[in-house]
Amino acid sequence: MHLAYPAVLAALLFCVGVYGVLARRNAILVLMSVELMLNAVNLNLVAFDVWLRDTLHAGQALTLFTITIAAAEIGLGLAIVLLVYRNRGSSDIDRLTALADPAGPRGDGTGRPGAGEDPDGPGTTAGDEKAEATA
Repeated sequence: MHLAYPAVLAALLFCVGVYGVLARRNAILVLMSVELMLNAVNLNLVAFDVWLRDTLHAGQALTLFTITIAAAEIGLGLAIVLLVYRNRGSSDIDRLTALADPAGPRGDGTGRPGAGEDPDGPGTTAGDEKAEATA
């Protein structure tokens, strides 16, 4: 078997995955693109394992670890996407600029600062207020 065929196929799969990560806005499609990139890496690992005729089959063993990591990643990723969709109503990546609660800093909807927080906001001190009052 020539090494060029699976290597070219893996490179094409990886490029399609990179395009999917960079161009897609839906979080589930981005996760699918990451899975495609991991499968391209797995194809390279197995192809080089066969080409080198490794007696320990280290490429295939590493591929099993990669598949396990990919399964864990997709499980956690889908759980996060479902929770974000349930809370925000959209899984659009461009609209998710911050993971903070949109209700306010305390998260209770009042917008009042919590215990230990400065009511005037960060960076303001009593000295600043006196300087503004005298100016």
